[in-house]
Amino acid sequence: MLSLPTALAMSTALSSIDLLNYSIDGRGNMSGTHSITNSDGLMLATSKILTTVVSTFTSYYVHLWPSFFHDRALSSPMPSFDGRVVQYPSIQNVRDYLSWRQADCHINNLYNTTFWALVQKGDMGTAEAEEALKGTVASQKNEILFSRFGINYNDEPEQFKKGTLLFRDNGIPSAGAANNATAEHHGEEVEVPKKRKEKERKRRSKAVIELQFADIIRDHFWEAHPGLLTDR
Repeated sequence: MLSLPTALAMSTALSSIDLLNYSIDGRGNMSGTHSITNSDGLMLATSKILTTVVSTFTSYYVHLWPSFFHDRALSSPMPSFDGRVVQYPSIQNVRDYLSWRQADCHINNLYNTTFWALVQKGDMGTAEAEEALKGTVASQKNEILFSRFGINYNDEPEQFKKGTLLFRDNGIPSAGAANNATAEHHGEEVEVPKKRKEKERKRRSKAVIELQFADIIRDHFWEAHPGLLTDR
């Protein structure tokens, strides 16, 4: 789950660093031309990508803080963030990973919603609330929320149940993207002409950063944005 200032900081970082337009040579040196997906030097460059994203994100998070918390100055401990760069062998692996993260967001939010309801409305201490929730499943947490506090978890904001999704969208689905994604899933190499690569690079550079609370476990989101599953 991302707060609004966090999401805006990430959006600014993504706007400042077009990670999908880098090529990486065998020594891990980056240049701004093609996708990093099939670059042999990817593993050597992950530290460069990661430190650039995290440092840019942190800078903008601190910069944007006063815009949202006017009367609350930052104090020690100061905000800090970590991150990870992961390479997966297929599109299906990427989708499975993102689906797991969204499911994990739901699980964590249901727990936290129930936990803080017990503490703030049920007059429990944090240790007592933790003990009360130990071993409970989702249906039991939903029952606690509804029967004791009148909270229907299904009515909670989608942002908290699904998390915040930030992605680069050019608004125009790539022609044949679904076929390309299927071919890549089966390990086939899809040859893209140089002129088309340049055209796609320019179009992608003009794309905007979208912020949504979409369901990325089902197919609808990916069918609506097929270009996200390809190098294009």
